[in-house]
Amino acid sequence: MPGAPLPEGWQALPRRGALLAAAGAGLTLALTLMLAVGGLSLVLRSGHLLASGAVAAAAGLLVGGGFGWRRHRLTFWQLDGQGLAVRRGHLWQSDTRVPISRVQHLDLRRGPLQRAAHLATLVVHTAGSRFNTVAVAGLDQADAEHLRDRLAHQLDHDDGL
Repeated sequence: MPGAPLPEGWQALPRRGALLAAAGAGLTLALTLMLAVGGLSLVLRSGHLLASGAVAAAAGLLVGGGFGWRRHRLTFWQLDGQGLAVRRGHLWQSDTRVPISRVQHLDLRRGPLQRAAHLATLVVHTAGSRFNTVAVAGLDQADAEHLRDRLAHQLDHDDGL
């Protein structure tokens, strides 16, 4: 949890990325709710199309923004000699472990807002057809580059054995 001490070796995502996560989730839910309520208002021939759409958009911004903020603040990562681990969530926790032997290639993605905030998304492509990518969005740019380089170095080293 934010503010609680992390187990040794686990790293939290930078706080500045939580605003981008909240904005993305809030806008997505706001648009979805606004379209759903607007469509329902048209079907029911309600005279309150504009008002109901505005309320739905505001609710989506608040609820989606809260979920996006919390999800970002409850995402942690760890890199060790075995590979990359990502932990997300509180009530429903997701723990993902990517062993070095499964890594195929690595990508760094930075959109314009991420670049402005010095953030990046690390995408780890793995062997296999199901769940073949693990993406960690909102990493500090230097951490993302470090993770990419360390995973690539470990992968090259393991390939040479």
